[in-house]
Amino acid sequence: MKVDEVGKEADMAAVRRIVILGAAGRDFHNFNVVYRDDPAVEVVAFTAAQIAGIAGRRYPPELAGPRYPDGIPILDEAELDQLIRREKIDQVVFAYSDVAHEQVMHLASRTLAAGADFALLGPNATQLRARLPVIAVTAVRTGCGKSQTGRYLARLLKERGLRAGVIRHPMPYGNLKEQAVQRFASSAELAAAHCTVEEREEYEPHLAIGHAVYAGVDYGRILALAESENDLILWEGGNNDFPFIRPDWHICLVDPLRPGHEIAYHPGEATLRMADTVVVVKTDSVPVADVERVIANVRRVNPGAEVILAASPASLDEPDTIRGKRVVVVEDGPTVTHGGMAHGAGWLAATQAGAIIVDPRPWAAPEIAAAYARYPHLTDVLPALGYSEAQLDDLCATLNAVPADRVVSASPIDLCRLVRLDKPVLRARYDYAETESPGLAGRLDAFLAGLPCAS
Repeated sequence: MKVDEVGKEADMAAVRRIVILGAAGRDFHNFNVVYRDDPAVEVVAFTAAQIAGIAGRRYPPELAGPRYPDGIPILDEAELDQLIRREKIDQVVFAYSDVAHEQVMHLASRTLAAGADFALLGPNATQLRARLPVIAVTAVRTGCGKSQTGRYLARLLKERGLRAGVIRHPMPYGNLKEQAVQRFASSAELAAAHCTVEEREEYEPHLAIGHAVYAGVDYGRILALAESENDLILWEGGNNDFPFIRPDWHICLVDPLRPGHEIAYHPGEATLRMADTVVVVKTDSVPVADVERVIANVRRVNPGAEVILAASPASLDEPDTIRGKRVVVVEDGPTVTHGGMAHGAGWLAATQAGAIIVDPRPWAAPEIAAAYARYPHLTDVLPALGYSEAQLDDLCATLNAVPADRVVSASPIDLCRLVRLDKPVLRARYDYAETESPGLAGRLDAFLAGLPCAS
């Protein structure tokens, strides 16, 4: 063998072969900012979990860069053990959110047993730096109330004359090339982009109050676009992930409906530990002892954080019309699926209104039945699933089949715009409500007053 050939083989042997475990979000971001341009690394594959139908795609070469002319395959996480052995993988990088600590370590054990190292990337390696001030809203679990808290802050910022660009944690479940950089300012733009129900649930409420929403895959470019159009960035996290952009003020929500979860899930515990302000939401609907337990855990793991108490009142359109009536309840999908909640605002509002809640499971169409099988804690509510046309069709079929008088929908969007239902729909909502002074609004004013450009 010639000397130069030996050198080439040595260089190839030095390249680390990596698999990134993901769920179409954090995984792509980590690749873009850490691995894409690193000649010492070859990302052999992504894997997919949590969301049905996102495996079997490729991360496109237009996003993967010149080192990956064929793109990168996205495989099912179930293939992990065989993939490590077959492709001689050196390292597996875990990169998705709202997973129990125990589950993360099971994946680590599978990785180690198959012969690879297991790694997690933190904020110093993955956070982008913005030219504008950044407020981040995160949470320790899916379903704590980031959306209503983000909307509340967005309204306050608008009232103070500031243009806030809402950058949302990614949900690129379709054509990744087309979704690289997205900016939404109208419902028509959501329709043109073929947004899923889950995307619409996060975007539409912000559009309704006049704020543009930015999302996609390449957050370097997304951030640059948002910076060019706004005075301040409002990062609205997904699941319980920490921000992609380094915040100047980091707000983390904890949920006393799930006491103990704040220190039992990844990366929610890390997010809690790095927060500046911790907001205890839903204090109006839980026992005081559970609120105190959550606060005690917060004080133990992040004693320097300020703690603010807040309410999350549930409201319902025309509640008097469902007293004694049979209703089928639709809840925000992620909250009651991988978020682990048995119910949300819809169930609470319907119960308070005196409705008779019908268990929808016997009438579940195939895609919805699959969700019930995967999430057995769900009983008398229907998750608003619409990651695909098949799921949306089966959601409609299930709602029409259930023998009920009304639908109570806690989805943040108007389902009737997407599916044709044979029952009247009443919408339920959670809102953010201050319970103490100066509260989050006062803390926002203090933050704004402390900015270098403040007069």
